[in-house]
Amino acid sequence: METLILTAYSKAPQGTSMYEEFKHLGVVLEIDKENHIIMNVEFTFITQLANDYFKRLLIGKNILIDYENILNLIKENYVATSRQAVIVALRLAIQRYVELCKNRTTFLPRKTF
Repeated sequence: METLILTAYSKAPQGTSMYEEFKHLGVVLEIDKENHIIMNVEFTFITQLANDYFKRLLIGKNILIDYENILNLIKENYVATSRQAVIVALRLAIQRYVELCKNRTTFLPRKTF
């Protein structure tokens, strides 16, 4: 299989419909193992519009190279109570992927780090 599924979660902000429904915000990323490109993404948002927006924002980005740009785009363009929860979940996902790459030479040569 050329892709993997990566998940991460953060606590949803209290007082939001996301908190009432799920308690946590989850992100699921499908990543191409060879070139580290985000192929697909889903969040546990209440609305489809938010999921569609983040698909347009993240699909095609290299999770190892573009991560700072991704986080900055979210900070600048996602104006919602759950913004920090999104950032935390994505940071956790990115950290998990980097650790996976460090431990598995089939994903990424160690010299890249």
